[in-house]
Amino acid sequence: MNKMADNDEMEVLDEIQEENDNSGCDEGMEEEKPPEVFIPGKTQHEEGELESDPSAYVFLHQLQAGAPCLSFDIIPDALGDRREQCPLTCYILSGTQSERGQPNYINIMKMHNITKTQKDEEDEEESDDDSADEEDEDEQPKLSLVTIQHTGAVNRVRVAKVDNKIYAGTWSEVGSVYIHDITEQTAMVDDPVAADKYDSKQTSVVQTLTQHSSEGFAIDWSPAAKGWLATGDCSSGIYVWQPSNSGWVTGKSPFTGHTDSVEDIQWSKNESNVFASCSVDRSIRIWHTQQKPTKANVLTVSEAHNRDINVIHWNPNEKHLLASGGDDGVIKIWDLRMFRNQPVTPTATFKLHTQPITSLEWNPLDSSVLAVSGADDQITIWDFSVERDEGPEEEEPDVPPQLLFQHCGQTDMKELHWHPQLPGVIISTAQSDFNIFRTISV
Repeated sequence: MNKMADNDEMEVLDEIQEENDNSGCDEGMEEEKPPEVFIPGKTQHEEGELESDPSAYVFLHQLQAGAPCLSFDIIPDALGDRREQCPLTCYILSGTQSERGQPNYINIMKMHNITKTQKDEEDEEESDDDSADEEDEDEQPKLSLVTIQHTGAVNRVRVAKVDNKIYAGTWSEVGSVYIHDITEQTAMVDDPVAADKYDSKQTSVVQTLTQHSSEGFAIDWSPAAKGWLATGDCSSGIYVWQPSNSGWVTGKSPFTGHTDSVEDIQWSKNESNVFASCSVDRSIRIWHTQQKPTKANVLTVSEAHNRDINVIHWNPNEKHLLASGGDDGVIKIWDLRMFRNQPVTPTATFKLHTQPITSLEWNPLDSSVLAVSGADDQITIWDFSVERDEGPEEEEPDVPPQLLFQHCGQTDMKELHWHPQLPGVIISTAQSDFNIFRTISV
């Protein structure tokens, strides 16, 4: 495994591959077939690599930052909201899962000079014909990086801005949750000299949370209650941490209800005392923090999926909608207003992915659009405002009409996030690399 990069700035690798020139085929050879569109569950994929169609993206870039980073989060910045004009800049925090015996890190990364890879007519007219086949090095995206050594592999990482501080919560494989103050290090990625001098062995940990009895993956900061943190472990325990003058505090007893590993936690975007969780026990549960931990589980869907539920996400604009994805490869949309009815049924169910769902997230600027990643090396984007046309003689379509886009090209996809300040921009991480892209359809 490569050692983490120490350079403050590295070139980002552009993953768009040029098509082969078939004009020189020998006479009599079989004419090459045009590329086939791959549809999970519909198209056989046995040989070769899946490649993205460059014309379907405003931009699509690939980057690598050393050891695999299987969890990350967006760091909020002060550059403004709804930034669409390239070149773009964003900041993210990631956590590594290095090979056994190798050190692990959290990485503060500044991805900047993110440029279009799909040129429009105006861009083409402005380009220099002499350099059409060779991008100017100064115009390629860049990555600035500050690394901080971390105890154990990072299971999951989440970021919150509280007043003027930037905090990160990290779940470690050693069974502890660490709270980091990364305010200073985030500022360093804008200063190459300071970043180069930073010693990665300096700690950023301001508190270690040791209440859990085992390691875990579920962690989320509340967007409505500043500084509140919820964490869930593989032994079914959930704790809610409140900031105080002496640090983060919690009760002696965990929130009880799940009977197996808690895989994901999501705070309500609007209500400061409400969060949701999902579990290997196949249930989705809604909690109210003003109740005692033993009675805080106020709503439950016991058999929400047929297999483990891996991820959930609360719609930021439609507060009653919750999306879930599980090992069954199924995406479900739930209306919390219906949770008091028994049995509880989802408002929508979609099965397109052929492997477990690993991540899903609603578009923060469009309440009907959802992005989903799966272990089948696919990211799908859905628009649930689209309705199927009813026609008695119409054949069943190959894919649901709500499917807006499919993204391929990464191996073993783990997590994705929409950038809340860059409309339509998705960042995804996988065992292979990071991708940052914006499609022409969102």
